Amino acid sequence: MRAASLRHTCLALAVAAAGLCASQARAALFEDDEARRAILELRQRVDVLQSANQRASDDLRRSGDDSSQLRRSLLDLQSQIETLRSDMATLRGQNEQLQRDVSELQQRQKDIAQGVDDRLKQFEPVSVSVDGRAFQANPAEKRDYEAALALFRGGNFAGAQTGFADFLRRYPKSGYGPSALFWLGNSQYATRDYKEAVTNFRSLLSAAPDHARAPEAALSIANCQIELKYVRAARKTLEDLVKAYPQSEAAGAAKERLARLK
Repeated sequence: MRAASLRHTCLALAVAAAGLCASQARAALFEDDEARRAILELRQRVDVLQSANQRASDDLRRSGDDSSQLRRSLLDLQSQIETLRSDMATLRGQNEQLQRDVSELQQRQKDIAQGVDDRLKQFEPVSVSVDGRAFQANPAEKRDYEAALALFRGGNFAGAQTGFADFLRRYPKSGYGPSALFWLGNSQYATRDYKEAVTNFRSLLSAAPDHARAPEAALSIANCQIELKYVRAARKTLEDLVKAYPQSEAAGAAKERLARLK
């Protein structure tokens, strides 16, 4: 009985031990599966991280390449901008020079036009009035007459005589003619060339008997005749003067001289 009970006990212990072993085995088997799953998950995570890291590296490398390309593009653009600025500065300078050239050309054209006008004016007649007579004379004619007259008024009678003689030869039909004859005769009277003076005073009376200087020219003829001791001729000249120009101052002077000649 005891033996049976002992066997039964031993059997129970064996069964219990077997159950325990089986339970421990199942527990160990479960723990191995969990570990494998955890390892697999870690591996997957590592793979994901490595893949992400690789992509990040690729992106960074591409980004670096893009940045380098961008820097090169910016440098090229900056270079082009500087070139454009330089070209613009050059064009601005050329434009300013062109404007100066145009301005200088316009000024030269104005100067040339003014010079042409000035030269033309030397030949264009101008209106003058001498001894109560108005007429047209070219500038050179006016200048030469006034130059000879200035010599006379300055007391250079020989120079004035030459000046007026040259004037009459150069401008034989000038409106200044009668006045030039009058002053030429006076220049000759001043240098005691009485005969030539008489000739020129008579030329004035013949050419322009109504000239404002005509009475004075007649009186000057009489004065020359008196200097030449042509008393009878002088008296005749004075009498004709009084008859021809009775209202003139020269007529009054002629009457006084007639009284002295008698």
